[in-house]
Amino acid sequence: MTRLQGIDILRFGERALLVRTPDQARVHTLAAGLLDDLQAGRLEDVVPGDRTLLVQFDGTDAGEATARRALADAERRGDPAGSTTRARAPRQRIIPVHYGGADGPDLDATAALAGMSPQALVERHTGRDYPVLFLGFAPGFAYCGDLPVELVMPRLDTPRTTTPPGSVAVAEGYTGIYPASLPGGWRVIGRTPVVLFDPTADPPTYLLPGDTVRFTAVDRGALPAAPHRAGDWSG
Repeated sequence: MTRLQGIDILRFGERALLVRTPDQARVHTLAAGLLDDLQAGRLEDVVPGDRTLLVQFDGTDAGEATARRALADAERRGDPAGSTTRARAPRQRIIPVHYGGADGPDLDATAALAGMSPQALVERHTGRDYPVLFLGFAPGFAYCGDLPVELVMPRLDTPRTTTPPGSVAVAEGYTGIYPASLPGGWRVIGRTPVVLFDPTADPPTYLLPGDTVRFTAVDRGALPAAPHRAGDWSG
């Protein structure tokens, strides 16, 4: 293991380095700083995670050395505010949600587990901005966090075989939105009509790492009946 200005860099298998840092903004900065190397083929992939960054190379000693130099260069180019000249400007996404009922079948049980009323849980969930930490699980699924400590919940004992698209859910320290009909064990507390993944859009994912999400509670009748494709894909 080596360190680069407070960042841990570990060999991860035969073809990757795992970067660990307590600062999520630094993960996004490093990922942006590695884009040139990725596009030029000097790296095979760059995958942001929760306070981690996976940097894949060709498995050779020379490839590992190239990856480490690229990380050092990306660190030097990053500024203290957590951005680079190549970094995309983060956006705030306002997500309307109808909480409870058929749209949020786990709201009451989750509130009881948290020791609060369903309305209090909604107020806590809508009461802060959530940074998009990373994407995973399925195209367009954004892990947002951190949840207020009262809302940190275990996953369901028995996962659902199908969770409707637009389901707003919580699990562990994260909150997220199912972008499609998918199996899953997160606790569904509401639903939004916002489309999270559209392969015809550029970029295809509505939420990207570095963005912030603010959920807002609305009446069911105030939401569009059909899935709603936002008009600001390019930010």
